[in-house]
Amino acid sequence: MPEISTDSPEEGFVISRQGAANDAWYVGRAGMQYRDLIPGRLGGRFIASHIRIPDGGETPDYVHYHKALFQMIYCKEGWARLVYEDQGPPFALEAGDCVLQPPEIRHRVLESSAGLEVIEVACPAEYETCADHEMRLPTPEVLPERLFGGQRFALHRAREASWAPWRLDGFVARDTGVAAATKGLAAARVVKSKSAITATDGGRAGGLLFLFILQGALWIDGRGQGNHQLLAGASCVIPERMGYTLRAGAGLEMLEVCLSDELSLSSSYQPKAYPRP
Repeated sequence: MPEISTDSPEEGFVISRQGAANDAWYVGRAGMQYRDLIPGRLGGRFIASHIRIPDGGETPDYVHYHKALFQMIYCKEGWARLVYEDQGPPFALEAGDCVLQPPEIRHRVLESSAGLEVIEVACPAEYETCADHEMRLPTPEVLPERLFGGQRFALHRAREASWAPWRLDGFVARDTGVAAATKGLAAARVVKSKSAITATDGGRAGGLLFLFILQGALWIDGRGQGNHQLLAGASCVIPERMGYTLRAGAGLEMLEVCLSDELSLSSSYQPKAYPRP
């Protein structure tokens, strides 16, 4: 299991490092390989996974959906060809791109490049995956504003993104559109530094913060938790109200996912009605 830097992993500060002796991959749905980034899964509230498909080609997937409150996929390496209910023809999710999969949207992974790697963050940690053998994708309708459980599908293209100042001075970020698509339940950004930077945050008032290092190096000094170096492939969970200092080298790039109190307090899926328009 990844390193836990607290006596209370359900609530606390958690570090995961790729390549550690006790860091294991396992085979999951459709032959994909998974690495768990949050041991203990914060009392069952959240899961973060590093997922890869080493060989690529056609994926033995089927039309399915997930009974989850929140689910996003960030493409770290390679590409995957996906198709979603009411979102038009299949498309390629490429490195740097991100999708927000709203609750129970039907979808399918068609094929991928060799060496595909994605980061998935979802709530709750255990959710049901259901097959839908009746639906054929793509569907004839294209309904980009359709709501699923109060959320809409969102596709973020890295090549079309603009950068703006991040919440901590010296960093810049590109917003993935997750906050708008979930109406503030969550937010996801890619953050980078062009030079060496040190910045301090007094702590978020509510919810949870997850960081995954895409490239470069980040040192994080969590209040009362010591100073930790995170390299590419490492991740960190920062609990609410914990202050911390970040020190970044030039060339840092990381994925930041912020989850609200409403999700933080959820431990089970509660179905909602979302009829087709």
